[in-house]
Amino acid sequence: MKQIRVLLIEDHFLARMALHSVLSGHAQIEIVGEASDGEAGVAMYRKLKPDVAVVDLRLPRISGFDVIAMLKREFSNARMVVLSNYHGSEDIYRAVQNGAMAYLTKDASGEELLNAIQNVHRGLRYLPHVALDRLAERMPAVELTPRETEVLSCITKGFSNREIADELGIAEKTVRIHVSAVLDKMGARDRTQATIFALQRGLVHLD
Repeated sequence: MKQIRVLLIEDHFLARMALHSVLSGHAQIEIVGEASDGEAGVAMYRKLKPDVAVVDLRLPRISGFDVIAMLKREFSNARMVVLSNYHGSEDIYRAVQNGAMAYLTKDASGEELLNAIQNVHRGLRYLPHVALDRLAERMPAVELTPRETEVLSCITKGFSNREIADELGIAEKTVRIHVSAVLDKMGARDRTQATIFALQRGLVHLD
């Protein structure tokens, strides 16, 4: 089994040691580096290019929010898991908007953290129900038709218009009309943002 190379970006020494202890005990995880502030975390990521970074949000020098945004701009395939003491809807929203693929609070179990890392490594989002519920509180209701909901589900799976047409048995031109309507109703600028909003609002659910 190929190991997942993980970078820890956490300013509290004891928390970092606890993370190291929990994760390094799993055969699939290799801790390749540890950083105690945001600036060092960004530099270490550039040097090591880990498969997954576990990032705290409240970091010295550069905040975790900015670390995530900077790395996502520089490395479009950067995969990051947030592990934070904070579980307010705005923290979760900002982290996901900036590019985090998972959000856990620090009372999460080691098994849940491992599960999040494994999912994110596979390119999947990992947002526990409590995080999705918090996000839903801050988002206005969106009413989609049954067909638009089907199209949105396909969008979240990364399907192209042609693939959506084949999946739903409709014309590609019709798909384009539905996609445009979905983005407009959700206030999303593109498919990626629509996917994030869909998960936040509970319009689709991760398997």
